[in-house]
Amino acid sequence: MFFFSENNTVLTFKPISLECAYLLIIKDDLPGALKIFETIDSPRGKWGIFLINILNGYTEVFPSYFDIRNFLEIDLDFLIKNEKIDYVEQLLGAIDFLAEINQEAYKFTARVMYENKLFNASKKYLDKSKNIFYKDPELHFMYAKYFINTHEYSYANYHIDECLKILPDYYPAKKLKAEVCEYLL
Repeated sequence: MFFFSENNTVLTFKPISLECAYLLIIKDDLPGALKIFETIDSPRGKWGIFLINILNGYTEVFPSYFDIRNFLEIDLDFLIKNEKIDYVEQLLGAIDFLAEINQEAYKFTARVMYENKLFNASKKYLDKSKNIFYKDPELHFMYAKYFINTHEYSYANYHIDECLKILPDYYPAKKLKAEVCEYLL
């Protein structure tokens, strides 16, 4: 699958565009992608420069809190879906650094891993996130989903209860709580 739609059979890109830069990443042309990102004066372009540096194994630029929040999940998912395992490993190697800037970096990584059915990796990053920001309702919601997937319903129940303690009116959590209760019967 390329980018966001499986139904695209004819793809055309402007030569100087984000799409072209990401295509070059898939083709392992990191210098070409970097040249394009350097011409794009936007938060996405600046993040792209950081991303290429990380994929090359070093960085001289630092992303902002919002860069990490807005782009980390998208790009990690993009690299996994396009089977760029070396690049995934490089980006994961920077997660501790990114978590110093945005404490939610572990949670974002856990979500991408879970959605790509990399459940052990998801749990690893959920645990790292829990050590930083335990009172995050979304974190506990994600834990509950993880434990439902592993059929550990008492743990799922514990985490959905933790979620609802923090954010009692969170509708998805209330819905998941009802599902967990059915498993516990």
